[in-house]
Amino acid sequence: MKNGIYIIATPIGNLGDISARAIETLNAADIIACEDTRVTKKLFSLLGLDMHKTFIKLEDHNEEQQAEKIIELINSGKTVAQVSDAGSPLISDPGYKLVRKCREAGIKIFTIPGACALICALQLSGLPTNNFMFAGFIPNKEKARKDFLMQYKNLNTTLVFYETALRIQKTLSAAGEIFQNRDMAVARELTKVYEECIAGSASELLEHFEKNPPKGEMVFMVGPLKENAPKEINLEEILKEKMVSASLKDAVKQTAEEYNLNKNDVYKKALELKNGQ
Repeated sequence: MKNGIYIIATPIGNLGDISARAIETLNAADIIACEDTRVTKKLFSLLGLDMHKTFIKLEDHNEEQQAEKIIELINSGKTVAQVSDAGSPLISDPGYKLVRKCREAGIKIFTIPGACALICALQLSGLPTNNFMFAGFIPNKEKARKDFLMQYKNLNTTLVFYETALRIQKTLSAAGEIFQNRDMAVARELTKVYEECIAGSASELLEHFEKNPPKGEMVFMVGPLKENAPKEINLEEILKEKMVSASLKDAVKQTAEEYNLNKNDVYKKALELKNGQ
């Protein structure tokens, strides 16, 4: 095996998805650079790979320091394999700083492709795939989440994000307000027994997860802008007008259905208007 660093994709759920080339390279490498040594050692055990190797922890906070150490090892004749906890390394995971430093040092870099959650999710979603943008993980805090999503509001392409089950409903609520009538999809448990991809509007997806509490890591996708999409609406003015002749409940229901908005968000705004008056 040629001296250098090998970027190796590992399974995201189904062990059968690892390639023969990946197994061969992991077995032959002297050093394994990984996010969590416990996770990677468990993978080695499940695959029956040689455990007698040096495992180096590579995280965001120590990547610069570890990169120097890894480069020294490669220059001394060692071969390094880099993996993430699951899937393709560097995709919203540590590693690009290491690769950049290896390039600067003239070290050979090899890629061994395999499973990648964002690609699998796109294939299942039914959303346009000829043009898409991957934006990584969505922030946890409410304001940061909305500010983050707002950056992509007018971007006319399929948007792909990583999200967790604990936060998906908050994200869908914010996305319904920001992206309005755009198609959406959520993929979860990819390549596993309970793999699924749910598609629909933000309100439809919220309704699904209210009835079926979400579990596992997820890929959240937003389709491109639709032709003849409705113009920006002024929710406050619409509610004020409807509440003149209808009850708060009816005004909320009519508005949510007419403009394809999340009913909880509309209700919250209606209460603010009522209490303000």
